[in-house]
Amino acid sequence: MGELVQFDSSAGAATGYLARPSGTGAPAAGIVVIQEWWGLVPHIEDVADRFAALGYAALAPDLYHGESTVEAEEAHHLMEGLDWGRAAQEIAGANSYLRGPVGVGRVGVVGFCMGGALTMIAATSQDVDAYAAFYGFPPAGAAPLDTITAPGLQFFGDREDFFSVPEAQDFAERQRQLGREAEVVVYPGAGHAFFNDTRPEAYHEASAKQAWQRTVDLFERHLRG
Repeated sequence: MGELVQFDSSAGAATGYLARPSGTGAPAAGIVVIQEWWGLVPHIEDVADRFAALGYAALAPDLYHGESTVEAEEAHHLMEGLDWGRAAQEIAGANSYLRGPVGVGRVGVVGFCMGGALTMIAATSQDVDAYAAFYGFPPAGAAPLDTITAPGLQFFGDREDFFSVPEAQDFAERQRQLGREAEVVVYPGAGHAFFNDTRPEAYHEASAKQAWQRTVDLFERHLRG
């Protein structure tokens, strides 16, 4: 369904996987899909395809610039070598590409693991209209998260062992006190990467289906509602 495209960012040229909905004309809304630490792998492309099947234009930027892996040790190495500032610029470039050449009106951001943390960083931009972060949250001081005004969701399993769920919950509570829409959903029995159906040791089907539906509902209300 998708194709590799090149787009501009303030960090230079970037590439990504773009999935468009069927039919003619510009889609009403777009989604930036942010990879896990594995890279731009088929699972992330499939997520973009799933959004395209719902009528969105979905762009997954290749933050590792052609590299990917299925080995945890190598993924850890790739993530440690990531320039997070450049990644944030490329995510913003993907947003601009959806709004410009693709022609959407509103843009949401969704990301997983490392991409969940980058989703929260991306949401500090006023060009993000809604966000959904799956089992990822940036370390303290990484971004001015309290400037986020877009509505959003964060998803974790109660067996999360990489990121701090209490920190995410504290952020969401501060947002609600400011009158902003924010919620952390914690699924019993699920662990880190529970949405990734290519990893049977981590995938938790019931939680994944519920989180997907809540994400779709969020974007329907705020991007196309």
